[in-house]
Amino acid sequence: MKVTFLVPAYNESATIGEVLSRIAQLDLDTEVIVIDDGSKDDTAAIAEAHGATVITKANGGKGSALRAGIPAITGDIAVIQDADMEYDPFEVPGLIQPILDGVADVVLGSRLSGGRPQRVYLFWHLVGNKFLSLLTNILFNTTISDMETGYKAFRSDVLKSLDLKENKFGIEPEITGKICRKKLRIYELPISYYGRTYDEGKNITWRDGFRAIWVLFRVRIFG
Repeated sequence: MKVTFLVPAYNESATIGEVLSRIAQLDLDTEVIVIDDGSKDDTAAIAEAHGATVITKANGGKGSALRAGIPAITGDIAVIQDADMEYDPFEVPGLIQPILDGVADVVLGSRLSGGRPQRVYLFWHLVGNKFLSLLTNILFNTTISDMETGYKAFRSDVLKSLDLKENKFGIEPEITGKICRKKLRIYELPISYYGRTYDEGKNITWRDGFRAIWVLFRVRIFG
């Protein structure tokens, strides 16, 4: 089965080359779509040099980048892959295995279920994520441990069927809420997390947490 990697990227010239090199080393039939979200550096040129299909657009946020890339998917499985090396592509074969086995429609990589290396930092991000995961479980009667994870794998037809509207980091709770609302077969697997500090380029803030709460309630009530 072909695996499509969707790689939203904004000013990630320092890391995107390593991400794409690691994808190329996987023993998988892959398609790589990099959505350059208005970068002002060499992100797009580096992606093209690695053979990726590059979609360029004005800066609009992670959600808008993913929405621009989803229609271009031709693979059977789609994986959302950040360009900043917080998530290691070498773990993708394990992540997609439940889909290959025919038991899952969506697989979430969990940073909070233990068993994998985790960078130790940003206590309040952990608290916020645990709260949002609890809220997700209450609203949708599920048991997700890491609803804000950036590592998600889908049957491609499932991802294409989601009516996504969020432009920025609200795309994460929107995707999570909509796959829960559809009552899809969702699995979790532990993954490593090599998180960045704000000085190293991390962009998500407490404001995105409040947006996530609104998005979860919106999806639960209105779909």
